[in-house]
Amino acid sequence: MPIPDDVTGDEIDKDVRQELQSLPKGLAEDVARNLVMVARLIDEDPEGAYGYSRVALRLASRVAAVREAAGFAAYANQKYSEALAEFRAARRMTGSVELWPVMADCERGLGRPEKALDMAGAPEVQKLDKAGQVEMRLVAAGARRDMDQIDAAIVTLQSPELASNSVQPWTARLRYAYADALLAAGREDEAREWFAKAVESDKDGSTDASDRLAEMDGVEFVDALDENDTETSEAPAPESVDTDSEDDEDDDKGDNDDSIDSDADEKDALDG
Repeated sequence: MPIPDDVTGDEIDKDVRQELQSLPKGLAEDVARNLVMVARLIDEDPEGAYGYSRVALRLASRVAAVREAAGFAAYANQKYSEALAEFRAARRMTGSVELWPVMADCERGLGRPEKALDMAGAPEVQKLDKAGQVEMRLVAAGARRDMDQIDAAIVTLQSPELASNSVQPWTARLRYAYADALLAAGREDEAREWFAKAVESDKDGSTDASDRLAEMDGVEFVDALDENDTETSEAPAPESVDTDSEDDEDDDKGDNDDSIDSDADEKDALDG
């Protein structure tokens, strides 16, 4: 797959670069450039990111960072079985539990919420950092909702991290999930309160909390482009000139002229 000239491979994380040092220099550069493309495209063009991840995987399948990138690219394309296999491979190579929450979410994607809940209660969760534990809580709440256990999902999300006033990278998503669960339970007033709190903490727009809040308040957004298109389509079309009618009028005028000339000729004949 083509890679822009401005992508050198030096953009990758230093830890990943260190992993690639086990490869020949030229090969390491090729793998690095493909990994950069995966990171660059995964949000806006998941299919493109997936394509680059497959190239990197063919070049260096024994590098944990490559397996992890391939897993996230597959995950972004909802290829959960493939993603889970790649995450498991990366975990075997590194021994890290960092991927545990996303592995559990893959189980959800495969229609196995019970398995995701089992993973949420596993000893590996205690080894996660704070961000990982919050992510695991979100996955577990999602699994509860998959099983139509809305109240249990709400309880799962209730935590010191949710109650905290400090804003962390996970705060907006945690508040949003809680608000959404409350709304699903019919607790609209509480849901609105937590959607508003999610908006306050969502500085980078990682959720659509502001839209959800506006929707609850009955605010409708109209796309300016769509509105202009509608006005254009509703504007009356200019009246077309009926050239046939004009031609007919000209013909009628011609006929009248011919009639006048004929009358004049008859008058001259009588006078003669």
